Amino acid sequence: MTAPIPTRVHYHKQARELELAYADGECYRLSAEYLRVFSPSAEVRGHGPDTATLQTGMKYVGLKNITQTGRYALKLHFDDGHDTGLYSWEYLYDLATHKDAYWADYLKQLEAAGASREPLGIPLKSV
Repeated sequence: MTAPIPTRVHYHKQARELELAYADGECYRLSAEYLRVFSPSAEVRGHGPDTATLQTGMKYVGLKNITQTGRYALKLHFDDGHDTGLYSWEYLYDLATHKDAYWADYLKQLEAAGASREPLGIPLKSV
């Protein structure tokens, strides 16, 4: 089964969330941080499961631009300069429908590594 293609893609700049709406009425909002942490690029995912790089300090990342790549993917241009990796419709749908589990696993990995979502140089407090 192939993933559905969104009927609407909208970036909410202030909330830093990408909204994906589908023909069946489903709608998902994915934070730029979540999308950056789970970038499909080799820089993030590595070239195999043991070579992935844990992304830290991405709490305040946003998107500068979104470009469509053919009929199958989006290229997300993050404001930290990261813009490699194509987010296929299948990958975006997978991220959307498994967000809670993926995010919980990411937070566990951060904790195990003694790392933070906060960028370096920013105190660990709510902003």
